[in-house]
Amino acid sequence: MLDSLLQATIIVNILASTVRIATPLLLGAMGELVTERSGVMNLGIEGTMLMSSFIAFLVAFETNSIILAVGAGMLTGALMSLIMAFMASTMKVDQTVTGLSLNLLASGISLFWYRVAFKGTSTESIPTIQTMGSVKIPILGDIPYLGEIFFNQGLLTYLAFIMVPVIAFFLYRTYTGLAIRSLGENPRAVDMKGINVTRLQYLSVIFGGVMSGLAGAFITIGTTVRFLPEISAGRGWLALVIVIAGNWRAGRILLAALLFAFMDAFQLQLQGIGIQIPFQILLAAPYVLAIVVLMGSRARSLAPRNLGIPYIREEG
Repeated sequence: MLDSLLQATIIVNILASTVRIATPLLLGAMGELVTERSGVMNLGIEGTMLMSSFIAFLVAFETNSIILAVGAGMLTGALMSLIMAFMASTMKVDQTVTGLSLNLLASGISLFWYRVAFKGTSTESIPTIQTMGSVKIPILGDIPYLGEIFFNQGLLTYLAFIMVPVIAFFLYRTYTGLAIRSLGENPRAVDMKGINVTRLQYLSVIFGGVMSGLAGAFITIGTTVRFLPEISAGRGWLALVIVIAGNWRAGRILLAALLFAFMDAFQLQLQGIGIQIPFQILLAAPYVLAIVVLMGSRARSLAPRNLGIPYIREEG
């Protein structure tokens, strides 16, 4: 069994799968990074991914258009996060309760809508769609081993990795990025500078929702030909853990996403070659790692000081 794992083709397959599996985790985590830097803790990522994955699947099935499906996923993510922004920034409702409520809402609506939209289907006639497929980058894709791992992936995978330096530059090298980071630390100071706190939080949360919408779209139209109830399978929760594991830094978030994705890809490969370990243990491995990471990250946390605390402007 060990010899099978050490074969070059197996190693390349695991690493290529790691990059692919990291895509929705990275998209969701980078969006959540911007959201949390603005002081809003959006626990509704799981529900946003789930709802976006269903809408993207539905649009792809009805229109046979990948572009429209991706756009529908992004729009769904924006609408879900708009609810979160309204409740957190305008209504000043507890953000934990709001996020959990969004997850429950998405779980119920996606299942109900799926049964209504595809009424009469059976296990033999489950609706399927055409996935995005991979795009091989010329020249780079021909590099031995590395080409197959990094340069023969889907477009959303390339976008996910490109967004890491883009968001890092935005947060730390632009005036708006500085304002967003200041919201999470001292929103009153931002308000005193004449910046509309509520509007900036809305924009940050909606951006995070669009990223989660892309993650949800990738889950169905990027890798899977069909939609299943709860298809997000905890990826939204893992994205939240990845932000914490990355200590709210874009580069570290990338590394954390790859680590979690590697654990998932490795357990899939172990099952594929028939290693005699209960598959439930293998499936639980990434989530066990998440618990360990959370336990070890509290002491050195660089979380925004005002994270999850509604800003109430003092009048007069």
